[in-house]
Amino acid sequence: MPYLLSAGAGILVGVIYALIGVRSPAPPTIALIGLLGMLVGEQVVPVVKRLIAGEPVVAFIQTDCARHVLGPQAGAEAPPDAAAKGEKV
Repeated sequence: MPYLLSAGAGILVGVIYALIGVRSPAPPTIALIGLLGMLVGEQVVPVVKRLIAGEPVVAFIQTDCARHVLGPQAGAEAPPDAAAKGEKV
């Protein structure tokens, strides 16, 4: 199922590229902005769910969302579960 979803998303992006006149592979700047949009877009659903549930949102954005979008930051402490397993961040 994930492969079908991935293929469907790829086809949708291809159609959008054709509509806006961008050739694939996209120029690096356009590709990077598109990837950033995907990463940010993935975080919209969890944030909206937290808003609806009345849970704190700002702390979630600063920790979980930031870690997902920006990746592990140099000098940052390892998450507690990773440290317990002996993993590197």
